[in-house]
Amino acid sequence: MADIQQVDEGAGGRADAKGERRVAKLVKQISAFAQAHGGAEGQVAYLGQMGARIVLVGEDGHWGDLVAPSYALAEEAVKRSGITVHETFDGDFANKVRTGPYEWSRMAGIQVGGPADD
Repeated sequence: MADIQQVDEGAGGRADAKGERRVAKLVKQISAFAQAHGGAEGQVAYLGQMGARIVLVGEDGHWGDLVAPSYALAEEAVKRSGITVHETFDGDFANKVRTGPYEWSRMAGIQVGGPADD
């Protein structure tokens, strides 16, 4: 006997379609970042109700991040993009990040004359 799967075309169907579109957009952004930086690796961090943060580090040391509405959508996006995903942001992976004067001034904030948070 074949398995029959019931599909709810109501609110659940719309939510699934919205999630699929969000994953597709994240994959496109991850892939564009990887292409622009000679490849990329990533790590997914849970942000609570806000969702999940996808941290990307390019082969050239540039980095960036994206926020997904849920951890599951973030995991699906990095899986589909084909990048290497790390469990934690430490060790050799963290050592690949290259920061410049802007990042250092933002980390220091107004304590050492960095840009103020307005």
